[in-house]
Amino acid sequence: MAQPKSPEWRKDQIPTELIQLTKDIEQLPLHIRQKLLPLCERLHHYNRLHSRLLKIAQEAVDQLQLDAKYMMFDLEATRRERDELLRELRGLDEEVQ
Repeated sequence: MAQPKSPEWRKDQIPTELIQLTKDIEQLPLHIRQKLLPLCERLHHYNRLHSRLLKIAQEAVDQLQLDAKYMMFDLEATRRERDELLRELRGLDEEVQ
């Protein structure tokens, strides 16, 4: 099972466009900055959420693929065991007759 990830958001995970947008907004007059910075923070939040959801989805797909491989291996082993048992049963039938 996947290990829990730290809730910390690293700066290198934020797209450079959002970093640049924040820097640009910080250069604006105070009354405009007060309106735009909360929106910029929401963009950061949604970007983090999107990244986490995408990572969770990718991990789920990876796990599903691994589970499918294990199931195929198990199915092939079960078929081999079935075929071997059928050969043994046929051999016993021939000995009885």
